[in-house]
Amino acid sequence: MSNVAFWDASALVPLCAGQVSSSRATKHYNNYPIVIWWGTPVEIAGALARLVRMQQLTPGELAKAHAMLLKLAVEWSVIDPVEQVRRRALDAIGQYSLRAADALQLAAALEWCQGRPQGKTFLTADHRLRQAANLAGFDAKTV
Repeated sequence: MSNVAFWDASALVPLCAGQVSSSRATKHYNNYPIVIWWGTPVEIAGALARLVRMQQLTPGELAKAHAMLLKLAVEWSVIDPVEQVRRRALDAIGQYSLRAADALQLAAALEWCQGRPQGKTFLTADHRLRQAANLAGFDAKTV
């Protein structure tokens, strides 16, 4: 396996539920152990519930997605909600024009690498967050 990567929620949803980007997400999963933000499981649950509401996920598929989420949860490392993450998120909102949840994702990634993102991988399916992560110094990749 390669280096560990920070995964935002949008990069993990395709691992749990069939999406256009699921094969690319699986490839990254086979290469990058997962680090997440403390709130990521809530974001994933919200995304899965939205897919059910939009009738893009059946109840059976939702059960499989939750089972995969539990499998991932055993493997991933979590960045806790510490004061430094909040400060970094507040800075990111203004600096990169991010929504609150995305700013927290980026801030947690910066906490993970102790503010030294050069050479660290950030995985996301969100275009704006990928741009912000690249600007912050990460090697941000699209899932």
